[in-house]
Amino acid sequence: MSSDLRVTSMDKLVVLGSEYHYYSLPLAARQLGDIDRLPKSMKVLLENLLRHVDGDTVQEEDLQAIVSWLQSGHADREIAYRPARVLMQDFTGVPAVVDLAAMREAVQRLGGNVEQVNPLSPVDLVIDHSVTVDEFGDDGAFAENVRIEMERNHERYTFLRWGQKAFNRFRVVPPGTGICHQVNLEYLGQTVWHTEENGRRIAFPDTLVGTDSHTTMINGLGILGWGVGGIEAEAAMLGQPVSMLIPDVVGFKLTGKLSEGITATDLVLTVTQMLRK
Repeated sequence: MSSDLRVTSMDKLVVLGSEYHYYSLPLAARQLGDIDRLPKSMKVLLENLLRHVDGDTVQEEDLQAIVSWLQSGHADREIAYRPARVLMQDFTGVPAVVDLAAMREAVQRLGGNVEQVNPLSPVDLVIDHSVTVDEFGDDGAFAENVRIEMERNHERYTFLRWGQKAFNRFRVVPPGTGICHQVNLEYLGQTVWHTEENGRRIAFPDTLVGTDSHTTMINGLGILGWGVGGIEAEAAMLGQPVSMLIPDVVGFKLTGKLSEGITATDLVLTVTQMLRK
């Protein structure tokens, strides 16, 4: 039944002359029930489960639980969320690369093929937690700070450069580019990803887990993101799902306009304070 649902939910579209396949929620709703009023964030989760439903790690009952969420606005069922990519900063990312290198060393020792040890999900490691300010107050301060940073962290950066060359689906954003969540917002977020599967291009929403505390800022672009610890990020990097309860969704309606002298930051902090109550 689960595989049948995936097959019957497959649809396609043509973009600039290229054909893409995707898992259609309206088609899936014919079996699962009405999802028109389901929050958009929940629809992204629903597509994620639909794309990976296999009767084992993801069961059709998991999808049904999200659809049934509309009845009470809450569900206690645990689901297996598979993010499209993983975001790391150097503080937690370096140990992850060390673990991969150790795995390759162990495979080599056992006579295996080290090329088989690679991330299964795309990983971006942004170097921003090593930045310090030594020079300031003049036009050359930034360049000098980057030079000092490269000198201080030469060994780590050399190791990460090796990791980028050695492992597939692993990219390193060099120091001086920007802070992690900014780079994620401006450069890494794609909104829609696609992958090759059985000779077909499969398009799907961009989703991620990240070890940076501001990972969730990407949600502002309609990209579902969760902050996780290093171990969870490594598991996702190796293709393992992230176990989580179906989340609650809180609606927040803003009306009117900001008074003079009130900034967007003031508004965000006020909303955050209200939600924490």
